[in-house]
Amino acid sequence: MLQTITSIEDIKQRIKTFKENQFSIGFVPTMGALHEGHLSLVRQARKENDKVVVSIFVNPLQFGINEDFTQYPSTFDNDCELLSKEDVDIVFNPKAPEIYPDGFCTSVVLEHLEDKLCGKSRPGHFRGVAAVVLKLFNLVKPDVAYFGQKDFQQTIVIKRMVADLNLDVNIKVLPTIRGKEGLALSSRNAYLSETEKKDALCLYKSLIKAQTMVNAGVKNAEEIKGEMGKIINNCKSAKIDYISIVNPKTLEAVSEVRSGNVAALAVRIGKTRLIDNIILMVLIVLFVYST
Repeated sequence: MLQTITSIEDIKQRIKTFKENQFSIGFVPTMGALHEGHLSLVRQARKENDKVVVSIFVNPLQFGINEDFTQYPSTFDNDCELLSKEDVDIVFNPKAPEIYPDGFCTSVVLEHLEDKLCGKSRPGHFRGVAAVVLKLFNLVKPDVAYFGQKDFQQTIVIKRMVADLNLDVNIKVLPTIRGKEGLALSSRNAYLSETEKKDALCLYKSLIKAQTMVNAGVKNAEEIKGEMGKIINNCKSAKIDYISIVNPKTLEAVSEVRSGNVAALAVRIGKTRLIDNIILMVLIVLFVYST
C-alpha cells in the first residue's frame, strides 16, 4: 500500500526499517506531474528491487530568475494514483523548508560539467540538481536510482557526483520515452498548445536528421548541426537555445562525430523550453571476401 511521507525524520525511520530487513531499495526522484516516462523508471525499479521509493519535490534551487518554478505543473493526487497502481511503497513529498531549512548554504559544484549545454543558459541549475539529489540519496539510501536519458546532462552530472564522492548507489539510465510521432515526454509538455505540440516535433526530426547524416557517412559536426538548425528554424514558433554534439563523458563539443557521441539540443517552442538528445551511432561496414 502506498505511503506518503513528508518529513525527513519519518523517511529516515522508514528507510532504517527497510535496511534492517535487508530490503533492496529502488529510487526514482521526480518533480511530479508524472507521465509515462517517469512510470517506465518506476516499473524498472519495481522489477529489480524489494522496495520502491519515489520522491515528488519541485526543487527551488534548480530554477533561475524568471523561470517557471511557481508555475511548474502540480498533479499530486493523480501522481499518487498512478504510483499506487505501480505498487510503489513510498512517496516522499517534503516541503521546501524541510529540505532547505533556515541557514542552508551548501552547494555541490561539478566543475567542467555544469557550465555546458543547458548550464550555459541556466547558471546554477546543476548545482541545485546535485544538491537535492545528494540530499535525497542520503535520506533514501537507495541501492539503485533511476533516471531518463532525456535529461542527458543531468545523468552525466549525477554519475560524476556519485563517482567523485564515492556514493554507494548504482545509477541506471533508461531510454527516453516518446509519443507516437517522436516528441519526448516531459512534464513541461503540459504548457504546449495543440499547435505547439506539432511544432515541437521539429526537435526529434532534427535529431533523426543528424543520425541519417551520420549513416550516410557525414562526420563533420558543424555540417550536421547546420542541417539540424535548418529543420528547427523552419518552425516559426521555435527558437534555438543550443544545438551541440558532444563527448558523452566530458560534454565537450566534438568536431568529428564518432559512435557514442550525443547530439543534444534545447529549443523554445513559444514560451516553453524543451530539451532532447540522441546517441549517434556510426555504422561499421564489414567486407567479407570469398575465394
